Amino acid sequence: MRVIVADDALLFREGMTRILTEMGFEVIGRARHGTELVGLVRRDPPAVVITDLRMPPGFADEGIEAAAEIRSFAPHVGLMLLSQYVEVHHALRLMDEFDGAVGYLLKDRVSDLGAFAVDIRRVAAGEVVIDPELVSRLVGRRREHDSLAELTDREREVLALMAQGLTNAALAKELFVSPKTVEGYVRSVFTKLGLAPGEREHRRVLAVLRFLRTH
Repeated sequence: MRVIVADDALLFREGMTRILTEMGFEVIGRARHGTELVGLVRRDPPAVVITDLRMPPGFADEGIEAAAEIRSFAPHVGLMLLSQYVEVHHALRLMDEFDGAVGYLLKDRVSDLGAFAVDIRRVAAGEVVIDPELVSRLVGRRREHDSLAELTDREREVLALMAQGLTNAALAKELFVSPKTVEGYVRSVFTKLGLAPGEREHRRVLAVLRFLRTH
């Protein structure tokens, strides 16, 4: 699988290139900032772009801005954004503005090479990938009259796993229950949150995050 890496730090770019190559990915380009990244993708689109969320010149959300521009002319390219810290507002913006094939991970997550490789391939396949620590913070937020308070502990656990992009089959395996039991939990979660049924699988993540953002 072909990927492009973008980060302002030379050592991180080189280290990431080595890691990805050892995991079987083909790194076809490396960028120092958003403008360079966009140019590389225009010339030769990869399967996935792996970019720091904060890049020159402002070190704010340049990675997201570059990702948005890339999505406008190369909608098939997966976008994996990395951050040093959990930044909920940036993650929610990603989930709101990008319809699938996007990920948000902490850089520490890269240390688990097997999980990182799986996450990259999930993004390439059109899925949404969210760092588990971020999911825990989102799902753990409680406010007065919040519909989340109506969920049982088990339903909150299911919601957290759903927000990470797990399918019903994966949920059943993770929770050591039958697929039929999972279907019951999922129905109950969506009913209590007032979320409409019948959406595509990856939209479950977007719906949950949008709900959390407004409460």
